[in-house]
Amino acid sequence: QVQPVESGGGLVQAGGSLRLSCTVSGRTVGLCTMGWFRQAPGKEREFVASISGTAGSTYYADSVKGRFTISRDNAKNTVYLQMDSLKPEDTAVYYCASGRPGIRWLKEYNYWGQGTQVTVSS
Repeated sequence: QVQPVESGGGLVQAGGSLRLSCTVSGRTVGLCTMGWFRQAPGKEREFVASISGTAGSTYYADSVKGRFTISRDNAKNTVYLQMDSLKPEDTAVYYCASGRPGIRWLKEYNYWGQGTQVTVSS
């Protein structure tokens, strides 16, 4: 059984920072692809960032490049999303997801957390 659980969301002013955490039960984060996605009201769920198994290669959506950083701590079996220079348009529910090594697209992730709300005020 694989169960990602997100934490760290909250309310922050524009220009501020938050760090999201994702702990996964029944999965070793260093041996799978871990991704962050977000969904704003009335919008489709979209890719934010991912980190690959073993090699630790990272990938980012154009909208967050230079502002967000994905990382992992294998000893804690936890992945993080550091979000800096937050904008109101970053407001969304953020989801952590897990899948097999080498995947890139939303539909290839087969284990999803319940999400954590991030709200950025102007």
